[in-house]
Amino acid sequence: MDKLSLIDTHAHLDEVSDLPMVLERARDVGIIAIIAVGSDIVSNRRVLELAEAYRGYVFPALGMHPWGLENHNNDWEEFLRKNIERSVAIGEVGLDYRIPLNRDRQLHVFSRLVEIAKSYDKPLIIHSRAAWKDALEIVKGLGAKKAVFHWYSGPVKVLRDILALGYFISATPAAEYSQGHRRALRNTPLERILLETDSPVRYRGIESEPSDLRRVLSALAEIKGIDAFAVASATTENALRLFGLRL
Repeated sequence: MDKLSLIDTHAHLDEVSDLPMVLERARDVGIIAIIAVGSDIVSNRRVLELAEAYRGYVFPALGMHPWGLENHNNDWEEFLRKNIERSVAIGEVGLDYRIPLNRDRQLHVFSRLVEIAKSYDKPLIIHSRAAWKDALEIVKGLGAKKAVFHWYSGPVKVLRDILALGYFISATPAAEYSQGHRRALRNTPLERILLETDSPVRYRGIESEPSDLRRVLSALAEIKGIDAFAVASATTENALRLFGLRL
């Protein structure tokens, strides 16, 4: 597969070691842009720095990950509003019911983030592990227009509601082996799928990086029974349109 143009729509570049080499490998396999997601104020600052350092290649998304909410006060909202025009999305944000964190706190912060995204017309990049239905109900109830449910592996019934509202899901390297993730991708039209690595998350014990997007592409092409070039073209166009990227 040559001359593919791919976009990694979700990577924690602030956590990646030897970033210059990692980005060089990404370019070598046809990745034309990466969305660097934030998870707290510290990582959001770093994401903005990386977007400046790699202008036109790394694009920042600002977020508050549910895993870190107990370590922060409400300064995150002021920071977000101050810097939101520099971002292409609000993320990573959402709910996670598999962690021992106060659900009321998660629900409150996520609702505020959805309201902010809506008011600034920014797409949401949503973490919804074991909280798929509640995450969707909040996004739907608050009237968010643009969202991607990252690494979706939840019930098909909830997936149908996600798609009916015009939202996206994303494919990760787990598409090679996770039955829940593969089922979701099989039941989602290509025009509603984005590609991502969630770098540097480990898949089967191996740390990932953006160049692993080629693995995601191959897995999705196999699931769909579609030529990889067609999958690359469609998912890249989806990302350009959703995030308003100008390359």
